Amino acid sequence: MAKAPCTEPIENFFDIYDEIGRGQYAVVKRCKEKATGKEFAAKFVRKRRKGKDCRAEVWHEVEVLHATNSPHQHPQIITLYDVFETRSEIILILELALGGDLHRHCVAYDTDEPASSRSEREVVFLLRQILEGVKHLHERDFVHLDIKPNNILLMTEHSYPEIKIIDFGLARQIKDGEQICLIVGTPEYVVGKGKTTDSQSLDVWRSGNSQGGGGGEGDVGGWRLTGLSPFAGEDKQETCYNVSLGALDFPEDYFKNISHTAQDFIKRILQRDADDRPSVQECLNHPWLNTEELFQRSPIRKSRRSCGSEQKQRRKKLKKMQKQNGVADGSPIPIVNGVGGDSR
Repeated sequence: MAKAPCTEPIENFFDIYDEIGRGQYAVVKRCKEKATGKEFAAKFVRKRRKGKDCRAEVWHEVEVLHATNSPHQHPQIITLYDVFETRSEIILILELALGGDLHRHCVAYDTDEPASSRSEREVVFLLRQILEGVKHLHERDFVHLDIKPNNILLMTEHSYPEIKIIDFGLARQIKDGEQICLIVGTPEYVVGKGKTTDSQSLDVWRSGNSQGGGGGEGDVGGWRLTGLSPFAGEDKQETCYNVSLGALDFPEDYFKNISHTAQDFIKRILQRDADDRPSVQECLNHPWLNTEELFQRSPIRKSRRSCGSEQKQRRKKLKKMQKQNGVADGSPIPIVNGVGGDSR
């Protein structure tokens, strides 16, 4: 059980500085503890959303962070130092990550410049950390349910940074064999067989999707290695439809310089059927994450402009596929295997 929040003004203990992040219901600001001079990140989360009292939902994240990091703090899970509460907000004092999120990191590499030979190695370095963090959650019977580049923070701006998994608002505690029957998360990362899948395989899919083929959010594997989002459509419905079909492909123009072991890893994780997906430990044992064969040459990073023409061609193919499956232009995309519509 997490300790009760402090109700004294946060300004009595911390100096609050510039905004460093913003979400739909939260603002993150840099702050400095007056007693020690140490810097942290203060996450100000609104308790009322659309006129409803959502304090329990906000406090849920506090409880999850406490439960998953007790008695020992895991190096890949964000550290929660303290909690304050006002009439309108709950304020989480978290460790400060100076490198920004993985989404921004990947966009920074979205250029026409050739990649160095470290590109695929760095993806492996980042992915192993993400999977180690997910493994820790699963060992404590928690699933994150929203693993994506925006929810992975980098502790520094340097190459090969340490990562931290954040944003546990959708995380759930599960019993052995229990299944999650919710449609949650961002469209590119919704799971292909969401209604019948094993709960922990949700995180496996999302880990792979944010490394090897995931989408418009700016994943390290997709944009860092290929610049291609195999699931992204013109809108959320089309994206969900792509995912529900498991319409994953590896265009030669984008994957010709990427190792076969990397492609095999992506294919194994992004399976529609949960029974066909590897566990987190099996992912960590995959040759791609345990080889020095990386690599004769790294891929050439594609610019967004070059990606655009490829995406248009793929959308045309998708529309043809939709017609063959009886989906008329402009009509709602049907829910297939529990996936469809807006996942939020």
